[in-house]
Amino acid sequence: MHNLELTAFFLFVIFATWLDLFVLHKDDHDIGLKEATVTSLAWILLALLFSGYVYYRYGTEMWMQYLTAYTMEKALSVDNLFVIATIFGFFGIRGGLQHRALAWGVIGAVAMRSLLIFLGVEAVERFSWLLPVFGVFLVVTGFKMLRENDEEKASLEDNKVYRLLSRVLPVYPGYDGHAVITRRNGRWELTLLGMAIVMVEATDLLFAVDSIPAVMAISQDFFIVLTSNIFAILGLRALYFLLAGILGKFRYLSLGLAFVLLFIGGKMLVLPFGIHVETWISLSVVLGTITIAILASLLIPEKTRPESAD
Repeated sequence: MHNLELTAFFLFVIFATWLDLFVLHKDDHDIGLKEATVTSLAWILLALLFSGYVYYRYGTEMWMQYLTAYTMEKALSVDNLFVIATIFGFFGIRGGLQHRALAWGVIGAVAMRSLLIFLGVEAVERFSWLLPVFGVFLVVTGFKMLRENDEEKASLEDNKVYRLLSRVLPVYPGYDGHAVITRRNGRWELTLLGMAIVMVEATDLLFAVDSIPAVMAISQDFFIVLTSNIFAILGLRALYFLLAGILGKFRYLSLGLAFVLLFIGGKMLVLPFGIHVETWISLSVVLGTITIAILASLLIPEKTRPESAD
């Protein structure tokens, strides 16, 4: 299971997270566009350099699997940013604290997804019939995304996860510097920053339920699935600050992601019939669809709604 490589990879993840959280951003300063751009490009470059190692070590097929999985997970993480922006707006999390919330959220996401990926790969190895089941789930999710309308999405106050957590967790109605928990009246309570981090983690768990089966349709190799997933997550913080001002412009991204999920789900459904879609086709479809969705969002003018007559 690539034990030595996985050990080296996780040591790198721990070092990078420590450097980012406790050295580069220990003062919770606001992240500017220039810093966000440089950091985001640096994470993408690291992911591509790692793909070069995958190519050298395992060959073209595994290299394409890694690139396809990384690209799809990166695009799905952009969709996740819409929800994270809503969470930060709801709790009034400012720029510097946003980075801290995302950093701690990423730490939890790395641990949680590592466990989910391990369990998923082990389950598929033992029960091969799970792949078509995952395919059905992805197709249903894709159709659900096609039907979604931004106006129909519930606000955070109506979110079932938020309503449940706010009832069972003691919440301090304010901030205590960058503390996640604070002591009041003899008991420990989550600050609003802590509550935001919990909501970010809960959101990532919901997105992981969609994205991990999709990645496993591309590769069932634990090393490929894990590293592509985590590299996409590690760049999430910088990507958020890079795209924060223009997230609303990616109005066709959900449509493109829905098509990708339908394609990946369909790919899994035809496996029992002996039909195998080549990895280069999957890579082309994922890259092409996401590129078209982003370009369409940026180039096609948004239709203005006519004002209703009095």
